[in-house]
Amino acid sequence: MKKVFIYVLALTALLTACHNVKVPEQFTDIKQAPRIYPDFTDVTIPLNIAPLTFELEDACDEVVARFTAGDYEMVCGGSTVQPDIDEWHTLVSKAIGKDINVEVFARTDDAWKRYQSFRIMVSPDSIDSYLSYRLISPSYVAYEELTLNQRCLENYDEQVMVNNMLCSEEISGQCVNCHNYQQYNPQRMQFHARQLHGGTIIAYDGKLRKINMRNDSVLSAGVYPAWHPWLPLIVYSTNLTRQSFHTRNANRIEVYDSESDLIAYDVDKNEVTNIENDTTEFEVFPVWAPDGKTLYYCSAHFEFRDTVSHVSEVIRRYREVKYNIYKKTFNPDTYQFGPRELVFQADSVGDGMSATLPRTSPDGRYLMFTMGHYGVFHIWHREADLYLLDLNTGQVRAMDEINSHETESYHAWSSNGRWVVFSSRRDDGNYTRPFFAHIDANGKGSKPFELPQANPDYHRQFLKCYNIPEFMRGPVEVSPQEFANVLKSSDGIPVQYVPQLRK
Repeated sequence: MKKVFIYVLALTALLTACHNVKVPEQFTDIKQAPRIYPDFTDVTIPLNIAPLTFELEDACDEVVARFTAGDYEMVCGGSTVQPDIDEWHTLVSKAIGKDINVEVFARTDDAWKRYQSFRIMVSPDSIDSYLSYRLISPSYVAYEELTLNQRCLENYDEQVMVNNMLCSEEISGQCVNCHNYQQYNPQRMQFHARQLHGGTIIAYDGKLRKINMRNDSVLSAGVYPAWHPWLPLIVYSTNLTRQSFHTRNANRIEVYDSESDLIAYDVDKNEVTNIENDTTEFEVFPVWAPDGKTLYYCSAHFEFRDTVSHVSEVIRRYREVKYNIYKKTFNPDTYQFGPRELVFQADSVGDGMSATLPRTSPDGRYLMFTMGHYGVFHIWHREADLYLLDLNTGQVRAMDEINSHETESYHAWSSNGRWVVFSSRRDDGNYTRPFFAHIDANGKGSKPFELPQANPDYHRQFLKCYNIPEFMRGPVEVSPQEFANVLKSSDGIPVQYVPQLRK
């Protein structure tokens, strides 16, 4: 009931914020732009995004904002700026391919001042209507209280897809993670459950199954997934993942692998096979090219030389673990993979860097990835930034127009290739939140903007991290209880290992 009550309050504020508000007739102009949160000044937005709400960072008694596009005007005000959704979409429709001009007025006692105006550029490129993500506390000790959520980007509607607490028990708990879709299709998704009721849930065209991917012939159950663009085929990395904690390092948690391989899983036949399992390589983060004929992934060369446990040795030598980007050809007619080829040698950049989380653009031209000083799990690395590799020219550059002084990590392309969403800790250094940026035909990004909320202060009060943002063409229609029932129903359907997958 509390959540519903909060939602009603937010909706009421939204409906009343733009009514009976007038632009001040007398004011003093000041020569500075307004400091607003979230920062929506001079950003580029899609034509179908939810209203951008914001609050003034400077103390005042009242704020009024005037939005103009051509001959259309919208005025909002009060303690915050919360545009009416219908008026907002009318405003945006008048500014497609052009700018919205925003004037902000602030009253302190009986005196009004007007800040320098700023622009909001409206791109003719739309964005996918839904976004999904995992919500989790930033501390590892509270991981059980998490959900997989989906949010409509055209308004503020948010729903829980998977509720981890529906499967946890007082003594035994579990974790859900790594949700992924085939070509943005909410009818074809998968995610994992770890520990209690562990297994991989695959929803495929109305059929819901729990798969037990553990097998004596593979390193572990599947971890990081990559759906083939059209075949019923998923490539996973298999990882023996551990974490340790720094006492004198800004990167407080180090998540690492002591072993990792690549496997391929046939959804229809329930068969699995190894495709990369070199004991001196840590393979991870597979992703397909849009033509379905190339698989990209990351791998770090690491040779164990001591007699201590592998976990202990990786902990001692963690700064030596550096990942490069590779690719393998794939024949969709025969399911045959070719040998690996080096795409980008990150460990030769400067004093040696590590590249992870590659994602290909829908047109196949670009590969976006995260790069840090070392390691695989860059969401905990403050130095981690987004980079762009032009697959036509081989040129690699830091996306300085998008990056911040804090962590940039998980990212995804929209289905039309004109937007990216990425997790960033730029607000406070502690919580990852989704940011969006427009990507033009030359791979140049616009100033990022934060996921809009009905209450502009929502993210500063919300104590959860957004992990693994993924675009979707629509909502997942399976209920949280249906997912929970399948997770709890059995140990899962065991996979069959085969030396080679066949179509």
